[in-house]
Amino acid sequence: MNITTIGKGNIGGGLAKLWEHAGHTVTTLGSDGGDASDADVVLVAVPSGAISDALGKVTGVEGKTAIDATNAFAGRNEQYESLAQEVKAHTNGPVAKAFNANFATVYDQIGEQRVRPSCLYAADDEAREVAEQLIRDAGYDPVSAGGLENARALEDFVPGLFAKIGQVFYRFAPPGEL
Repeated sequence: MNITTIGKGNIGGGLAKLWEHAGHTVTTLGSDGGDASDADVVLVAVPSGAISDALGKVTGVEGKTAIDATNAFAGRNEQYESLAQEVKAHTNGPVAKAFNANFATVYDQIGEQRVRPSCLYAADDEAREVAEQLIRDAGYDPVSAGGLENARALEDFVPGLFAKIGQVFYRFAPPGEL
């Protein structure tokens, strides 16, 4: 799969490495923007306050499947129900909210865990399959939080909980699967 990450930092750059290791072709774009025309999927991994600016500097995103990995640490544009909806307004394609509840600083430790950690996601139906594949290819097990209308709940989940417990892997599983 051809993936373009918009953001080269811990999340965008870290996921790019994991996906390249899994056999994907990844192009990383930074603050100067660029062209995502060859991408099958676009990852948005920029500060939340920079979503519109970052996507405004990238061509070729129209109609693409996008994965939004942003959190509201840098504020949010309240005209949108969620950061994922802001991404959707710029790409006009299916969107998944994923990787925002996983710590990039421990990506290099994913394979050392006793069981695969979870990655919570919410997605449009058309983005679900791609999101699940890329979550698995990054070393996580996907756990659906439902449709994209639940993206705000994932965004709001992160600051309160993780600020108190620190960097962790987590596992959500039905009884009997651990």
